[in-house]
Amino acid sequence: MCKLQRIMHQFQTTAAAFLFAIPVIALGANRAGGQEWTRFRGPNGSGIGRGIDLPQRWTDRDFNWRIKLPGTGHSSPVVWGRRLFITSGDEETAKRLVICIDTTTGKPLWQREFTSQRHGKHELNSFASSTPAVDGRQLYVTWGTPNEYVVLALTHDGDEVWRTDLGPFKCGHGFGASPVVLENLVIVPNDQDGTSSLVALDCGTGGTRWKAPRQGKASYITPCVFQPEHGRGELIFSNWDHGITSFDPKTGEKNWELDIFDKGHTETAIGSPIVAGDLVIAVCGWLGVRKEVVAVRLPRNGRDDQAREMYRIDRSAPLCTTPLVNASLLFLWSDEGIVTCADVQTGEVFWRERVGGTFYGSPVCAANRLYAVSADGDMVVLAASKKFELLASHPLGEGTHSTPAISGGRMFVRTFSQLFSLGGSRSE
Repeated sequence: MCKLQRIMHQFQTTAAAFLFAIPVIALGANRAGGQEWTRFRGPNGSGIGRGIDLPQRWTDRDFNWRIKLPGTGHSSPVVWGRRLFITSGDEETAKRLVICIDTTTGKPLWQREFTSQRHGKHELNSFASSTPAVDGRQLYVTWGTPNEYVVLALTHDGDEVWRTDLGPFKCGHGFGASPVVLENLVIVPNDQDGTSSLVALDCGTGGTRWKAPRQGKASYITPCVFQPEHGRGELIFSNWDHGITSFDPKTGEKNWELDIFDKGHTETAIGSPIVAGDLVIAVCGWLGVRKEVVAVRLPRNGRDDQAREMYRIDRSAPLCTTPLVNASLLFLWSDEGIVTCADVQTGEVFWRERVGGTFYGSPVCAANRLYAVSADGDMVVLAASKKFELLASHPLGEGTHSTPAISGGRMFVRTFSQLFSLGGSRSE
């Protein structure tokens, strides 16, 4: 190979590697036009939206658009650029629907349908409860039945790239865990009443890169990532049997594990873990028995240090909803409509107030305000501060179990069969 050929070959290799890395870099950064919302609860599952201009109070005339969705579902929207992706399901046939919508106009860009098996599930579940994940190249959709656990990759234009079947999913309450994208891996939780695991699939091919065996019953959490100031990132996963576990996201090797949930009775993990500095905050419990939120200090020196429990809150703790941290404050929005504000470092409770309603969707935060929508369809707005302040409550006209998404200066709210856009400039 001549010198010029070597130079051209090196340039092409470097350029290809750079282009391949662009979607990965974009996942952890804000683009000039706004914030991508790539997974359940947005950036690392934090639920925090930036650059959003919402009216504190509004009427139906203030919505940018409001559209009817086919079927029904509990999944949340994900957004990349001007494309919003959402799933829905047909309750009669269990057909799975994937819909792409223009975020500015609300116009549907495409819809894809996939046949599936109708099966038993909890009355509060749906055939579209898993939130997709998206990166700069593809959309990743999951669903589970007693016969198959499907992970499906589609282009942003809706073309199927690959499909992987992880085997049967066994749980009488049905399916609901959501995937995340980390570097070139799709991380897929697979805690179930059958053979459980945490699986990493190659984004390009759908092939299994690693598989970490798990034990215990079904859970519904979405994992998050802890990135220490120095050192490699850690994939954080929680369930009742193991407690909180840290995995090496590249290999699936377990870094550490802390068994911290009450073993005096059966529990399950539905609300997802979140990271706040060097704390991970995780939820577990069982209706009518006990619900607990536990904060764990992560090891600071790798394997030479130990994770340790810092505090727990079990009064008015959530089961289905995920905690939220804004600045130094931890907010717990219980399923029964009781909101707790505490110091994120110590667990000291500043206030605990009932806002009413039942909540299965988790809160999000923008402009130092908390937003959560009740199962009856009332969006409750609170000040995200050490002083309790109910700012507003707005009926949407239909119930929801979904969590809002925030991207491009707008909030997108999904009810059982509708999708709303609020905020931002209508002239965009």
